[in-house]
Order: sequence, then C-alpha cells, then structure tokens
Amino acid sequence: MPAGVMEAFPSRIIHVPVLLEEVIRWLEPHPGGRYLDATVGLGGHAEEILKQSSPDGILYGLDWDSQALAVARLRLKPFSDRTILLHGSFKDLDRIAEEYGLSELDGLLFDLGLSALQLEDRERGFAFSRDGPLDMRMDRRLKLTASDLVNELSEKELACLLLEFGEERHARRIARRIVQARKKEKIVSTSQLAEIVRLSLPPRARHTRIHPATRTFQALRIAVNRELEGLDRSIQIGFGLLRSGGRMAIISYHSLEDRIVKRTLRSLSQSGGLVDILAPPGGKALVLTKKPVTPAAEEVVRNPRSRSAKLRVAEKR
Repeated sequence: MPAGVMEAFPSRIIHVPVLLEEVIRWLEPHPGGRYLDATVGLGGHAEEILKQSSPDGILYGLDWDSQALAVARLRLKPFSDRTILLHGSFKDLDRIAEEYGLSELDGLLFDLGLSALQLEDRERGFAFSRDGPLDMRMDRRLKLTASDLVNELSEKELACLLLEFGEERHARRIARRIVQARKKEKIVSTSQLAEIVRLSLPPRARHTRIHPATRTFQALRIAVNRELEGLDRSIQIGFGLLRSGGRMAIISYHSLEDRIVKRTLRSLSQSGGLVDILAPPGGKALVLTKKPVTPAAEEVVRNPRSRSAKLRVAEKR
C-alpha cells in the first residue's frame, strides 16, 4: 500500500457503504455474474457483490482516486482471484471497456459520492470541518484546485459558479466577500474559506442544520473535478455494456446529479439513447424505481452522510 494511505485512513474511520442492502437487492448478484463498480471507492459495495456472487463471480472496480484504490485493494484481497481494479474515471468508460473487453455485464454500479477517505483526509481539502489545503481534487493528476478557482475567478464568475453548481441563494454575497478577503491575503485553507462564507451570510442563515459553507464547497468540488460533465454519456455507455436483463444502479447525492440521472434513464427508457459504438443496438431501459430509493431512518442515524442519497435502478430489456 502506498505510503501515507493508512495515515490518511486511520482505523477509527469506518467505511459504511450507502444503501448497501438496497443496492444488493436491486442488482441481485449471483454466482458466475460479471459486475462493474464504476466508482469502487473503498470497496464496500464491491465486497458485498463479490460475497453474493461467490464462488466465481467477477468484479471490475474503477476509481480515479489512487489512494481509494489502494484501500479497496487491501479490503478486497480475499477475492483477488476474481477482482480487477483499474485506475481511471468512469468518464473514460468507453475506452476502458474496449481495453478490458467489458461487455455483457450482469450489473453495474455508480456511487457518485465522496468516500470517507476523501472526507477525513485533511490534506485533500474536501471538508470544511477539517482544516487543510483548499484542494478538492479527486484525482491528484488534475492541475486545477479549489484554491485556484477561489483566488483567480472574477466576482461574477464565482457567483455564477456557486449558483450553478451549489444552488447557493447567497452566491453574490459570498463571491463579493471572497474577493474582498483575497485582496488582503490569498485564500489557501478550508477553514479560511468556511469562515469567509459564514461571515458573508445574514445572521439568520449562519445557524442552520446544514453548515453554511456546504453549498460553496459542493460547487467548488464539482467545478474542480468537472463532475457533471459527461455524466449522462457515461451512464448511457455503461447501460450499453449490460447484457439483456442486466441492471444498473446509480446513487446520487444532490439534486444536480439526480436530475441528470433521472433524465438520462428516461431517455434510455424511451429510445435506448445509446451514443457509443460499444453499445449494441436496441435494449431499452426499464426503470425499476419509479421514485428514488432513499435511506431508512436507521441508516441515516448510523451513517449521517447517507441522508441525501438517492438510488435509481434500471434494467436492460
């Protein structure tokens, strides 16, 4: 395991996969099946898929965070003879599928959220609750950081970013305060930005159930990683890799993602919506979840990070 992984992922952090029982119930993993976890993260869902598809089910795990992959590799070691872990983004799923011969899959999972590793590692800069460098790159090979955006975008550009990707109602106030603050000193840490955001809001908006910087951090993370760009195409390509009767499960965590997922599945159910030569002709989607599946109250208590999760599932016909 690469140096620093265990320090970034101490034993006190327990990785709890979101909507695990629901994902397994809908994907129905079975012996001999072929599965792709396109966002394998720390391997929680993948581990259960491998257990349920014992003794000969095959799982491909894909993630663009090399640290997460290192943890997943350790976690899935008991299943190493039928697990293939790949470093890459689901945005490159067409190329990866061609390179590794992915087709006729029985199940595919997209879990679009952050992992515990990313949130708990202060050096990654995802969480305002842990002071660290304002980074937010899921893939360290990316050049652009959240600090670059905060310090270089104009006030108007910042406001547009916060409104579009964070749906932040106070976007203009926050952008104005950021620009004022960076004139005095460069904004380089998560706590620094979180305090700027807090002070920019009217008093009544500073004390809510959700931290006042939540939407700002979400917007910057989406922009840095270009999370929404190509999501619809990746879903379409993934759907094309399923066999007839294969299922695709997608977990989203905010309304921007969920709208894209819902719209794309609707398109696939109406016309197949396939955009890539890897996808075989025909094969419309049957959306199995008329309404998104959300965590039970017990899960939210056990794992507060699951509270905003929505699961949608489709079957290839």
